[in-house]
Amino acid sequence: MSEEDSELERLKAKRLAEMQKNISTKQEPEIPTESIKETTENPRENLIKILGYRGMEVLENAESQFPSETKMIIEKLSELIKTGEINETIDGGKLLTLFRSVGLNVRMDTKINVEQDGKFVSLSDKLSNQTSGDEE
Repeated sequence: MSEEDSELERLKAKRLAEMQKNISTKQEPEIPTESIKETTENPRENLIKILGYRGMEVLENAESQFPSETKMIIEKLSELIKTGEINETIDGGKLLTLFRSVGLNVRMDTKINVEQDGKFVSLSDKLSNQTSGDEE
């Protein structure tokens, strides 16, 4: 019986060692994957998730006109989103106001449409049609 007991104890010890090895290998990868998520998490993508109407248009214009300053603002906004201080959608008007309040005058393409004969046409088209009509 003592031979069986010693074999049983040896099997138990072997199984316990395997279980501990499995637990340690499971815990080791979890820590790096969390840190990898944080490093690969793009602040710009965090901001894009909460942008509303015309927000992307304002962001792209700001990035093309003021790349380094916009990058810093995106990082700060992303931090505020992560901490939960910003939890609402940011539309283009709010984002443009933010950029202008920090001194970045982001220029936007402006289009003015007017109604002519039941359809909307741009103001420049209407004015060019009137001037060509006056010349005839």
